[in-house]
Amino acid sequence: MATSYLVLEDGTVYEGEPFGYRSDAFGEVVFSTGMCGYQESLTDPSYKGQILVMTFPLIGNYGTTDDFYQSGQVHARALVCREYCEEPSDMYRGKTLDEFLKDNKVPGISGVDTRDLVIKIRNGGTLRGAITEDSESIPDHIEKIKATPAPSEGNLVGEVSCKSIQEYWENKEITVGLLDCGEKDGILRDLRARYNVVMFPYDTPADVITEYRLSGRKIQGVQLSNGPGDPSHPIIAKTAVPTIRSLSTQLPLFGICFGNQLTAIALGGSTYKMKFGHRGCNQPVMYEGRVYITSQNHGFAVDEDSLEGTGLVADQFNVNDDTVEGMKHKDLPIFTAQYHPEASPGPLDTSFLFDRFGQMIKGVRQ
Repeated sequence: MATSYLVLEDGTVYEGEPFGYRSDAFGEVVFSTGMCGYQESLTDPSYKGQILVMTFPLIGNYGTTDDFYQSGQVHARALVCREYCEEPSDMYRGKTLDEFLKDNKVPGISGVDTRDLVIKIRNGGTLRGAITEDSESIPDHIEKIKATPAPSEGNLVGEVSCKSIQEYWENKEITVGLLDCGEKDGILRDLRARYNVVMFPYDTPADVITEYRLSGRKIQGVQLSNGPGDPSHPIIAKTAVPTIRSLSTQLPLFGICFGNQLTAIALGGSTYKMKFGHRGCNQPVMYEGRVYITSQNHGFAVDEDSLEGTGLVADQFNVNDDTVEGMKHKDLPIFTAQYHPEASPGPLDTSFLFDRFGQMIKGVRQ
């Protein structure tokens, strides 16, 4: 039986068995606490450049289908699990996880002690890593990992954002823009169920958005999407951030995940890299006196202290570590959520935020 290795930058090596596409992979090793949703996670653009570790011990016990895609491709560089299921339930039919990874040219490794691996990440922070089947190359891989910049140092948003403006006319009363920093299709789905949508590339200037017409209708509000990487990246600081800063005084804004972080930066706040981030579909958030269970995928967070003087107020917090999970503006029609109200995967507890976006837009029009 073939042997595969997960190699970390600190020299730790985990042994396992290869499945999926047979190739080497490099990336930032992160973990997700979801019991399901592996196809949605793998195709989520926010996982660009990362090696995804699933903490639930059995992965692949249902088939992959077109309904679960969150983009047109797999963005994670590799998948790590304790055990993958070779004979999944036929509840959704579809392909096995092994077949899915092979089709998308993404390697997997099973048989890894994921409990030990997750404890290492939680204690020491996120690590860069590699997957290989060549045991003799492990020392070289460790040196290469150490010499390779973290994926977030690149402009990952530029790799996953749409390249041209896309229109979705749904014959709705309200027309909104979607600034695409790496949107999940679940966000686009929930917006289209309620509004006409125009999706703009992440580097679109504000005046293009404010002057745009869809069937003669102006953009009435802008949703700022999720996305991968560091929100303070220099290229993002020259493109999306000034766009959001300009839009903030012209149109209602609703930021999700990366969009939450960009809103803080655009209005004068700052973000920081978390020790190991929040990833999974079971994260508790305190909001308006109630705890909501949310789906999350982020490695950066808003610094609450930096919001002083920006007009933004943190009004949502993670129950586990008290990090900022959402903000609202004191005077402007702006609110954000660090989590994913569209779920995909996960609970739909906070899907009402998409309706609240429309209510805010209507309030501004009156």
